Amino acid sequence: MPSPEAISQTVNRYLDLVAKGATDDIVALYAPDATLEDPIGSDLRRGHDSIREFYAGFQDLKKDTELAEIRPAGAEPAFLWHLTLDAGDTRTRISPISVMTFDEDAKITSMRAFWSPSDVKVG
Repeated sequence: MPSPEAISQTVNRYLDLVAKGATDDIVALYAPDATLEDPIGSDLRRGHDSIREFYAGFQDLKKDTELAEIRPAGAEPAFLWHLTLDAGDTRTRISPISVMTFDEDAKITSMRAFWSPSDVKVG
């Protein structure tokens, strides 16, 4: 199991990259056979190609992230965070609770994001 520090570092790096990084850098945080379900109930994505397709869908948008709270639980932290998308006249904020699992190298083996349309605020 990775150390709590390694897990925290990966979560923080993930949020930094979602805000300002390249899709391939985000994908590199994932194990090759990792899964992604964002939001819960959507189609499960498996492997780097499918995960890359997900993040590429919003890579070019102006965005920011903020970690509100993290609750470590072994190799499965849950964290509340905010993603703000800036489209000039409109700002959209989504506040998911994400749960990740990690392998021994602190690579993400699964990511599940809990949010629904009621968690999206447009202003």
